[in-house]
Amino acid sequence: MGFSVNTNLDALNTYKNLQNTQNSLSNSLAKLSSGLRINNAGDDAAGLTIATTLGSQVSGLQQASRNAQDGTSVVQTADGALSQAQSLLGRLRDLAVQAANDSNSTSARTAIGTEATSIKSELTRLGQSTNFNGKTLLDGTAGSLAFQVGADGNAQSQINVSLSGAGFDLTSVATALGSTSTGTYAVTPGSLTATAYTFKTGNTSVAVTLGTAPTTTQGLADALNANSEFANAFSATADASNNLIVASKLGTAMATTAPGAGVVAGSVSAATVQFDTAAHAQSAIAAIDTQISNVSSARSTIGALENRFASAISNISTSVTNLTAAKSRITDVDMASEMVNYSRANILAQSGTAMLAQANQAPQLALKLLG
Repeated sequence: MGFSVNTNLDALNTYKNLQNTQNSLSNSLAKLSSGLRINNAGDDAAGLTIATTLGSQVSGLQQASRNAQDGTSVVQTADGALSQAQSLLGRLRDLAVQAANDSNSTSARTAIGTEATSIKSELTRLGQSTNFNGKTLLDGTAGSLAFQVGADGNAQSQINVSLSGAGFDLTSVATALGSTSTGTYAVTPGSLTATAYTFKTGNTSVAVTLGTAPTTTQGLADALNANSEFANAFSATADASNNLIVASKLGTAMATTAPGAGVVAGSVSAATVQFDTAAHAQSAIAAIDTQISNVSSARSTIGALENRFASAISNISTSVTNLTAAKSRITDVDMASEMVNYSRANILAQSGTAMLAQANQAPQLALKLLG
């Protein structure tokens, strides 16, 4: 190479090497300060694509884990209500066993029927009020609920919870164990002339005397319900066909005799659960046992679902750990290794700066030739 002043090739080569060293030093500083091996797409384009996919999957699985925990909360809410229903049914069965004994007096059987009616009402209320986030669970309307417990959009990423069938609909359980019986009485229009009416259920008979004869079926129902003695044992309503529907509150069968002028006895619907005789009480025990079995079966299904959600949550946790580790191996910097690179680049930068200074001094030697 000639001894030239106009072009300092040594300085240019040294500067080029110093630039490369500075770039390496900057990359090392970025990685060490961020803790990431990939700070921009140029660092590793393929690795960035894989890491982004893994990150999305991890984020989706974390949300899926929260979904599964919500699913656990839903089935636990239902299980709590079903547990209470079992307790109520157990008490109702105790009452049936008690009523199957002929040592009970009429007043005792009336008291048993009153408590049975209260239990039925509580079962109905429990079914209608048990809800999660405003969604009713045990009134027969919940159907099948889908819970997303995976990060993908396929059937394997969902768990379906069915809250339908025997035992899950507590209102149906209460209906099946209806502790009241009803009598349907045909009311002849324009012939309501009586002011005295008599209704019977089991051994209980109630005579109601009205001040004036009612003119409509609904008026008769309202007048009867206003009588305290009647209201303690019965309830009256008017149906769409203007028939009078009288229900027993005592868990005993309605009588079929006509109660008054203008009112003719029609059909009588007997209660499934009756306590007016020992024989009826024994039949009630079998009916109650059926519903206890239904609720127990529903709780077994709930228990299996709880275990399934727990398994899903555990599996998601394992997947999140493994996928996060895989993403880490791609994106996270090895601090020890990068410190080696940083130290090397730092030393080369200092050395390159010194050599650039020396290379810039070399052309001055040409001045000696002019001396």
